[in-house]
Amino acid sequence: MKPDPNHSLRKHLANLLEKAEAHADARATLKDFPAALRGQKPKGSPHTPWQLLEHMRLAQWDILKFSVDAAHVSPKFPEGYWPQHGSPADAAAWNQSVKQFLADLDAMKSLVSDPATDLFAPIPHGDGQAILREALLLADHNSYHLGQLIFLRRILEEK
Repeated sequence: MKPDPNHSLRKHLANLLEKAEAHADARATLKDFPAALRGQKPKGSPHTPWQLLEHMRLAQWDILKFSVDAAHVSPKFPEGYWPQHGSPADAAAWNQSVKQFLADLDAMKSLVSDPATDLFAPIPHGDGQAILREALLLADHNSYHLGQLIFLRRILEEK
């Protein structure tokens, strides 16, 4: 078996998706997020922590499914990427959303880490996108919204 010429790139992508190097760590950010804050919206904020979590989960799921499934149909934009309610129905809903978000993050990390994945080839059912582009998009999107989630938590905890 010949060595993977993209081994280093794969490692950097996996780290970008998950590790807290220059970005927030998703697992640490979501771990033990206070239940009392999940549905609160501070003055001036367009979103609650629940809305941000669900938005991240839905967008990440869409990016992952688009990357690997030609039959996947993306939700209608933008409404299909945001929850209808400002707070989770209960703790189980929050926990399920976190669980699914982390599972899909792991799936994307596995996809980019797999030497059989051509990071540069256009996705056959796309219009020029490649797995590399989708992984970078996912990392960027998650980073942006995890930062918002951290900021919301700090503001809400100061109340």
